[in-house]
Amino acid sequence: MRVDAVTLFEPMFSAITENGITSRALKNGLWSLKCWSPRDFVHDAHRTVDDRPFGGGPGMIMKAEPLALAVEAVRADGNHGKVISFSPTGKKLDDDDVKAFAESSQPLVFVCGRYEGIDQRFLDSFVDETYSIGDYVLSGGELPAMVMLDAIVRRLPGAIKDLSASDESFSTGLLDAPHYTRPEVWRGKEIPDVLISGHHKNIYAWTRQQALQITATTRPEMIKIARSKKLLSKSDEKFLEQFFI
Repeated sequence: MRVDAVTLFEPMFSAITENGITSRALKNGLWSLKCWSPRDFVHDAHRTVDDRPFGGGPGMIMKAEPLALAVEAVRADGNHGKVISFSPTGKKLDDDDVKAFAESSQPLVFVCGRYEGIDQRFLDSFVDETYSIGDYVLSGGELPAMVMLDAIVRRLPGAIKDLSASDESFSTGLLDAPHYTRPEVWRGKEIPDVLISGHHKNIYAWTRQQALQITATTRPEMIKIARSKKLLSKSDEKFLEQFFI
């Protein structure tokens, strides 16, 4: 899967290219990343990529032309995939989006904004989709781009060797159940007995009920979505009726 990122801060991406699952997947050839700086497409003494907003207001706005030239260079280099930007005004990124991107493995072009935003004319002319990772403001698009990349790459075939990617939070329509590891007693706190019972059916039932309980308590809207997608069994519904309805 090819990814190109238009960014003023290429070193930030070392967080995912040099660490963890994404780094291993990169080394194994499951995905690639090439960064492009808008400053490489301007030729004034200060390599200016921003300017004051028309109409007044705080901060600076990223200019359309350097970004356009960068994306056109990406196209000329062979990446004709979707161009994606990031903004609190965008669509909230969810697991369905991540799954679709991972399954298609189509190339992507990320445009990482900075300052107060990007000239709307560039967005209207070049950007296919805009995503948000939450209802808050960040300093730039690099962190959302890395969040999106991490979520997509871990779902690429071969990125994770066991079944955990298909069995973790959101993939099942529910939040994750609690996890425990050794020792069995830590500072006087014991793990649930069922987890060391060796009874796999009971362990599964406990894990499922914990996931249902946590989801219904903290993200009740996810229960409605899981129902609409027919991800809940009759035993799930019985548990929910007993404890939450």
